[in-house]
Amino acid sequence: MSEPLKDPKLEQRCINVIRGFAMDAPQRANSGHPGTAMALAPLAHVLFTRVMRYDAAHPDWPDRDRFVLSNGHASMLLYALLHLAGVREPSEGGRPAVSLDDIAGEVGITPAALYRHFPGKAALAE
Repeated sequence: MSEPLKDPKLEQRCINVIRGFAMDAPQRANSGHPGTAMALAPLAHVLFTRVMRYDAAHPDWPDRDRFVLSNGHASMLLYALLHLAGVREPSEGGRPAVSLDDIAGEVGITPAALYRHFPGKAALAE
């Protein structure tokens, strides 16, 4: 678990960045809905910064906590968290699991793309 941030303004900024991804990506893709991801941003921030045990550099660590997200409309929440946490793709030589280009739509992130373009994410989302 991480040490909680001491600066409430920084905490809010972190949450707002997640919300920004949740707004921008569906708008750019002309597909999806930002509402759920925006609403869950504070909860997800707390989970990833204070509760969950994981190592972003070793996403295949067997004892890691898993974040299960079954709501397709909120998939951007998972992509934003993977990007911001710096999770690396173990099967791709350590490349970021989700890059800004991925989020910007160069690959076309959809729930199906999660498995098609980034097979290691299936293990992360277990």
